[in-house]
Amino acid sequence: MSITSVRSGRYSIDPATALPIHYRTLSHQLGESKERELAEAKKAKDRAVAGEEVLLLFSFATIWLNCLTEVADLEWHTLTPNELCQRLSTSVVQGLSAEQVKRKREEYGSNSPSPPSSRLAHRIFGYLFGGFGAILLTGSVLVFISWKPLGSPPAPANLALAIVLAVVFVVQAGFNAWQDWSSSRVMASITTMLPENCLLLRDGNQTQVLAPDVVPGDVLYIKAGNKLPADVRFIEISSDAKFDRSILTGESMPISGTVDSTDLNYLETHCIGMQGTHCMSGSGLGVVVATGDRTVFGRIAKLTSQPNTSMTTLQKEILRFVSIICSLALSMIILVIILWGSFLHKKHPSWISVPDLIVVIVTVAVAFIPEGLPIALTASLTITANIMRQNKILCKSLKTVETLGAVSIICSDKTGTLTKNQMYASECFAGTKTTTPQSAREEMISAKSSSNAIGQLRAVAGLCNAGEFDAASMHAPLNERKINGDATDQAVLRFSEALGSVAELRRMWRKRFELAFNSKNKFMIRVFSLLEPEGLQVALPANDASQFDRIEDMLLTIKGAPDVLIGRCDTVIGEDGAVIDLDMQTRTVFEEIKNTWSSQGKRVILLARKVLPAAVIGSSPASNDFEREAMEHARTGLTLIGLIGIVDPPRDEIPEVIHVLRRAGIRIFMVTGDFKLTAQAIAQECGIISNPTNLVDEISDLSREKPEGLTEKSKGIDSPRSEGPFRSITLSGPELIALNDNQWDQLCLYDEVVFARTTPEQKLRIVKELQKRDNVVGMTGDGVNDAPSLKAADIGIALGSGSDIAIEASDMVLLDSFSAIVEAVLYGRVVFDNLKKTVIYLLPAGTFSEFWPIMTNVIFGLPQILSSFLMIVICCFTDCAAATALAYERPEADVMLRRPRNPKKDKLVDWKLLLQAYGFLGFQETITSFAMAYWYAQRRGVTFGKLWFGYGTLPSGLSEDYVKAVLNEASSIYFVNLVVMQVVQYVSSLLHTDPLIRQWFNLMAVRTRRLSIFQHPPAFKKSTQNLYLFPAIIFALLVLLFFLYTPPLQRVLNSTRVPVEHFFLPMAFGIFILFSDESRKWAVKKWPNGVVAKLAW
Repeated sequence: MSITSVRSGRYSIDPATALPIHYRTLSHQLGESKERELAEAKKAKDRAVAGEEVLLLFSFATIWLNCLTEVADLEWHTLTPNELCQRLSTSVVQGLSAEQVKRKREEYGSNSPSPPSSRLAHRIFGYLFGGFGAILLTGSVLVFISWKPLGSPPAPANLALAIVLAVVFVVQAGFNAWQDWSSSRVMASITTMLPENCLLLRDGNQTQVLAPDVVPGDVLYIKAGNKLPADVRFIEISSDAKFDRSILTGESMPISGTVDSTDLNYLETHCIGMQGTHCMSGSGLGVVVATGDRTVFGRIAKLTSQPNTSMTTLQKEILRFVSIICSLALSMIILVIILWGSFLHKKHPSWISVPDLIVVIVTVAVAFIPEGLPIALTASLTITANIMRQNKILCKSLKTVETLGAVSIICSDKTGTLTKNQMYASECFAGTKTTTPQSAREEMISAKSSSNAIGQLRAVAGLCNAGEFDAASMHAPLNERKINGDATDQAVLRFSEALGSVAELRRMWRKRFELAFNSKNKFMIRVFSLLEPEGLQVALPANDASQFDRIEDMLLTIKGAPDVLIGRCDTVIGEDGAVIDLDMQTRTVFEEIKNTWSSQGKRVILLARKVLPAAVIGSSPASNDFEREAMEHARTGLTLIGLIGIVDPPRDEIPEVIHVLRRAGIRIFMVTGDFKLTAQAIAQECGIISNPTNLVDEISDLSREKPEGLTEKSKGIDSPRSEGPFRSITLSGPELIALNDNQWDQLCLYDEVVFARTTPEQKLRIVKELQKRDNVVGMTGDGVNDAPSLKAADIGIALGSGSDIAIEASDMVLLDSFSAIVEAVLYGRVVFDNLKKTVIYLLPAGTFSEFWPIMTNVIFGLPQILSSFLMIVICCFTDCAAATALAYERPEADVMLRRPRNPKKDKLVDWKLLLQAYGFLGFQETITSFAMAYWYAQRRGVTFGKLWFGYGTLPSGLSEDYVKAVLNEASSIYFVNLVVMQVVQYVSSLLHTDPLIRQWFNLMAVRTRRLSIFQHPPAFKKSTQNLYLFPAIIFALLVLLFFLYTPPLQRVLNSTRVPVEHFFLPMAFGIFILFSDESRKWAVKKWPNGVVAKLAW
C-alpha cells in the first residue's frame, strides 16, 4: 500500500471507534417511548430539507429513521423457543433441510455486509496530489509561467521542463492508482485464506459451514472462543455462558447469556447474541434470526462514517524524513531568493532573470525531494505482503510488518503452537495399576462386569466431555474420525470410544448442567440425570447403583487438572470398582504417577464423580443459581476414578525454528496453562530450555533485593545473549503473583523462561512487565484465554486453527504452522533494511550533488554546471527505477544473525546514514563530477579562474555561442558522471559516465549494509541475486542516451553528445567508490568496536 493510498484510505469501519456510539444512541432511543422517538426522527428528516448545507443531514436522518424503525419492530427476543422455531420453519432436533437452506439463501442472500462506497473521487484526488504530486504540479505550472508570459524570449528548455514535470505528475498518479489496486488485490487474496467456520445442525447432523453460508433458521452450536456469525436467539445456554459485546457497546465487561428475555429492548436483552460478538465462556445452542445487513451490526454499519486513518510508525518516520528534506529545500529556496533580491538583482541584474529564478526555485525543490521514495516504499510493502501470502501468513496492517523486525521476545503458547495439537491418550491409571489404552480395551472385553475401575473411567471420560463425533466421519477408523471439540476432549473421547460406544453411554444419561473448562478453574463439570437403568451398571459400582434414586438423584462428573482436584477427593475406586477411602499412601501413589507423567511431557487429566442425592439439590439445574451450587458440591466429597496421560508431540520443525530465532537475538519464552513439570519437559524437548533440569533456576533464585551490578541499562533489549551458555528458569502462575519489581528485573534478563499454570490475567501481566523493560514482545496463542495478552503485545500472533476471538485480537495469523514465524521476522527486517538502502541511494545524487551546482551558481557566480532539466531527469527517471529495484533486494546473509532492531535507537534515517550519504558518497560524487565538467571546459579554453565570480562575464577572446556550447557539453558530462557513479553505488548496493556513471556505482555500493559485494553478489547466486538491478541500470543508460543523443531534444534542452572517455572515467571513479565502501565494510567486520564500526550506517 502506498503513502498515497494510505492517506486516501479505503472505506472501513473501526468497531472500537464508531459502532459503540451509534449502538448506545440507538439503544437509548429504543428505551424511550417509540412513538415520541419516531416523531422526533421524522421532524429531523423534515428539517433536513432546509438547504444545500443540510443535504448530508437529510441522508443521515433518513438512514437513522429507517434503522430505528426496523430495530423497534424486532420481536425475536419476546418469542418462546417453540414460537421462534415455528416462525423460522426450523427444528431444534433436525435443523434446516438442504432444500430449506437453498430457498432461504435465495431469499436472504449471503451472510455478508454490502460492499461500502468506493469513494472514487476522494481516492483519485489522493492519487493525483498525494505524496509529492502537489509539488510536481506546482513546479510544472511555475515553469510554464516562466516560459510564457514571463519568458522574453520564451526559452524552449523551460517549456520542455514544464512538460516533463507534468508527465511525471501524471505517471506518479497512475502508479499510485495501480499500486492501490494491486495492494488491495493482494490483501483481498490473503483474507480469503482465513475463512470463518461455524458448527450448524442441518438434516439432523452437525455440519461445518462457512459464515457467509449461514441463513436465518439455522441452529448454531456455540462454544467458548466462537465469534457469532449472525444475530442469534439463544434456546439452550450453559449457566457460565458469557458474551463480549464490547465491539458494539464499548463496555469491557461480558454479559451472561439467557434463554428468557431480560429486557423489552432488543439491544439490551441477554437472550440475543449479536453478530460479531464473542462467546467468552460456556456453551449453548441458538437459532439464527438475522444475517448480513439485517443484523444489528449490519444496520449500524450504515450509520458509521469512516474514522481518521492513523499513520503507522514507519509512515511517521518517513514523513518526518521527508519533512526535514522539504524544510531544507524551503530554507535553500528562501536563501536563494534573499541572495537574488539583496545582491544579484542589484549588482548583476542580467545574471539571473525572474523566469530563471523561478526555474532555479523549482529545480531546488525537485532536486531535494526524493521522488523515488514513495514508489520504493509501496513496492517494498507489496513485495512483503506477497511473500507473507506465499508463506501463508496473514498480516492485518502495516504495523505488523514494521514491528516484526524489532521483536526481541516471543512468548509462545504450548498446545497447538509448539506441539502438533494431535493429542492421544498413551496411559491411564485406574484402581491400583497403570495400563495402556490397548490393554484397558482387552481388560474391558474379558471383564465380567462393566463397572470395574476401567469401565467407570471409560464412563466418566465419555460423559464429562464436550467433544462430539462428526456424523460424516463416523464410519472411518477411530483415529481418523473428525471430532468437534478441543484437543484434550478429543483425546479423552477417543480413549472412551475405544473401550465402548460413547453414543450408547450418552443415551443412558441426560445432561442437565454443564460448566465448561476454563483456564481459571482448570476443570469442567457435567451433571446428569438417569434416562435408562443400564446407565447405572456402567457408571457406578453395584453398591452405589443400588442406592441411586433413578428419578430424583443426579450424577456430578468432573474432569481437570490433578493438582486442583486431588485435594477435593475423599474416596477412590479399587480395581474391582468398589469405593474405598483415599488414604495418604494412595494419594502419594497418585502424586508420583502425576509427576512422572508430567516430567515426560504428558498432560495429566484427573476424572472424578459424585452422586448428588435429591435431598442436597437445592435448585433446578436450569436456574442460574445451580452453577454456584454445583461448584459447591464439587469442592469436597469427590470419588477419584483415575488418571489419563495425554501425549501431544512437539512439531518436527520447532527445534530448528527455536535455534534460528535464538541466533537472531530473539528469546523464546513458553507461556502455558499446563503443569510445571509438563511444561518444562516439552520446553526441553523443543529446545526452549537448553540446560538440564538440575541447572534450571526457580523462584528462590530471584532475590527480592536489587542485586549489585543491575543497572537500568542492563535491563534493556541488548542485555540477553544470543549465544550460550544460557540461563534458564521455570515459574508457575501462582509464583508470579508474589514477584516484586526487583525480581521482575532479574527475570527479564534470563535467556530461557517457562511460565506454567498461567491464567489470562497472568499472561497479560507477563507481557506488560516485559514491555516495561523496553522489550518488543510478540505473543502467540490460539485460545480464548490468550486474547487479552495477544491484544496487549506489540504484535499478537494467532494460529489459523485457533479460536475466533484469538484471531480477532491478533495482528498476524499463521495459517499453516509456527515455523512461518521465521520468514515473517526475516522479511520484517528486510523491509527496514531495503528502505534504508533506498534512502541512502537517493540522497547523494538526488539532493547533495544537484544542490551544489545551484548554490555555486547563485553565490560564486559560476555557470550552473548541471542544467535544471537534467536534474529533473535524475530525480524522476534514472533514480526512481533503481530505487524501486532496491525494494527487491534479497536478505543479506547476516540478517538473521543480528540483534533485533531497537525502535528507540535504530531510526530509518539517522546521523550515521546522513554522514554516509552526504559526507562519504555524496562528497565523492560531487567533487568528481565538478572536476570532470570543469576539466573538460578547461581543455576547451573556458578556464575555471575566468568563470569564478564571473556572473556571466565571458573569458576574453571567446564568443558567447562558443562558451555556451562548451558549458552545455560540461553540463552533460556532469550528468553522465553522476548517473554512472550512482549506479555503481547501486553495484555495491551492481556496477555511472560522469554524474550518470557515478550513479551506477553508487547503486552497487548501497546494496548491502554490512556484507561485501563478493559475499552478496547481484547475479549468479540465487540466494542473493537481484536481477531487477540490471534493467534499472539499462533504463538509466537509455534515459541518458535519449536525452543527450536525440537531436530534437539537443536543440530544445541544450544537451550534447559526450566524449567517449567521459563514460569510462566515471566508471573508474565509481570503482573507487565501490572499493572505498568495500574497505569500510571490511574495517567494520575486522574491528567491530572500532571508530569505523561506530560510524557505520
